[in-house]
Amino acid sequence: MDTPVPKNAEDEARALAAAEAHHASMLHRLDALTAALTHAVKTGDKVAEHDAHAVLVEWCESELIPHALAEEGPLYGGPGAAVEARLLVAGMLAEHRAVAGLVERLRAAQGVDAAVAAGAIGEIFALHLEKENNLLMPFIVASDEFSLADAVAGLPDLVGEAHIHGTHGTGPAPLRTNG
Repeated sequence: MDTPVPKNAEDEARALAAAEAHHASMLHRLDALTAALTHAVKTGDKVAEHDAHAVLVEWCESELIPHALAEEGPLYGGPGAAVEARLLVAGMLAEHRAVAGLVERLRAAQGVDAAVAAGAIGEIFALHLEKENNLLMPFIVASDEFSLADAVAGLPDLVGEAHIHGTHGTGPAPLRTNG
C-alpha cells in the first residue's frame, strides 16, 4: 500500500461517472420493480403479483447480487485494508450481507411480506449507493495508493456494459480494460 498507483485523472473521472451512472440505473430499475410488486399486492392482482415477484427476484439474482459480489474484490479490497477506509468497507460488506438475506426472504415471501422485503432491499441499496458514490469512490479517486479506473476496468457489473464496450452514445469514453 505504500507504492503510489500511477493513474490518469481523466480515467478516474470517467470511472467515477460510469459507476455513478450504473448505480443510478440500477436503483431506478429496482424502484420500478418494487413499485410494480407493491402495486400488484395493493390491488390484489395475484397474476401481476406473481409476475412482478418473479421478475424482481430474477433481477436481484442476475444484477444486484452479482454487482455486490463484483465490488467486494477489486473495489473494496485495497480500501478495506487502508486504515482510513477499513470501517467504511466493513460496514458496506455488512450491507451486502443484509441485502443478500433480504433477497432470500423476498424469494420465499408472498403478498405484503414480499412487498416489505422488496422495499427494504431498495432502502438499504439506496443508502449503500450513497456511501459508495459519496464516500468510498471519492476516497479511492483521491488516494495515491488506489485507482478506481483500475478497480472497475473490464467489470460491467460495476459500471455497466455500455461503458465497457463504448456503446453509450455521447456519454463518457469507455473505460480502459487493460488494468
